[in-house]
Amino acid sequence: MSRPEQQKDADLEQESGRKRMGRRKACKFCADENLKIDYKDAGLLKYFIADRGKLVPRRLTGNCAKHQREIGRAVSRARMIALMPFAVTGK
Repeated sequence: MSRPEQQKDADLEQESGRKRMGRRKACKFCADENLKIDYKDAGLLKYFIADRGKLVPRRLTGNCAKHQREIGRAVSRARMIALMPFAVTGK
């Protein structure tokens, strides 16, 4: 893409009020076959939980659909046996 085209795209983004996303993240579980999703591994699962206790969406984590479902299942199981909280309490 030439410089004038890039400037035109930047102008359109400013007019519409939307920001373009950069390059899509790759699923870390697809990239590394040795990395497994396990409900007992709370250290790994905590990266997929927001500060309020909700699951972080795929578009932010970069997981594929298959692994995002597995993450959701693992988090639910970890919550049931009290390895992870259901919700974070306020002040």
